[in-house]
Amino acid sequence: MTGTMGSENPSPQNPGCKIMTFRPSLEEFRDFGRFIAYMESQGAHRAGLAKVIPPKEWKPRQTYDDIDDMVIPAPIQQVVTGQSGLFTQYNIQKKPMTVGEYRRLANSEKYCTPRHQDFEDLERKYWKNLTFVSPIYGADISGSLYDADVDEWNIGNLNTLLDMVEHECGIIIEGVNTPYLYFGMWKTTFAWHTEDMDLYSINYLHFGEPKSWQNSLKIVLASRRWTLIPVLPSSSGYSGRFQHGNPHFYPELCFDTVRSSHLRFYLVEK
Repeated sequence: MTGTMGSENPSPQNPGCKIMTFRPSLEEFRDFGRFIAYMESQGAHRAGLAKVIPPKEWKPRQTYDDIDDMVIPAPIQQVVTGQSGLFTQYNIQKKPMTVGEYRRLANSEKYCTPRHQDFEDLERKYWKNLTFVSPIYGADISGSLYDADVDEWNIGNLNTLLDMVEHECGIIIEGVNTPYLYFGMWKTTFAWHTEDMDLYSINYLHFGEPKSWQNSLKIVLASRRWTLIPVLPSSSGYSGRFQHGNPHFYPELCFDTVRSSHLRFYLVEK
């Protein structure tokens, strides 16, 4: 059901803290700040995650046929070890490669997404094969694929306070007030974390297979934190919060340890 300002969600203020989906019209989409304020007025922020489906007329880039020569300067191989729901990930930096080389690698028989019946089947295969065939992740690449003349929801220029920090104060914090690009393949993973300084984060999927997100309610972060402490390896360098950049904590680990904590988890596919 689509209501005012493109919301597909039946109840305002989101009392159940569900992940909400929005389908704004092009006119509603033009004003980023106003639409974010509307999403908050509907309680979207209570879930900690929301999905916005852009209008069909909107295109952040006219073509992606010209990016194969773009260089991924520091791809990482994600090596996972562990068992019984407790896993540790080690990132091994690889030599630079182009986007074209990465595309061919991701679609190769070794690294491609396995055949599956539905998302649940794919998720089971993810956990079953987590420690085998370490995927390559093109992460934290400074830049954007948006065309320079795109005004609506341009991640490089959202006209927020963070843009003022850059333009008026000359302070650049990469990945916070400048955009990052990510090129992923089957099993590449970014683990649970809160954003830097608890800021909102915006992520746009330009092309490729759907990307899945798992989210636990922000109100239970403290409970989740104390639940996990007893099972973290001593080498984790745990600093007390799920902050972006801290050691990785995997959903399977959390599922195995929170069953007695009555926590709720939600999944959204993008």
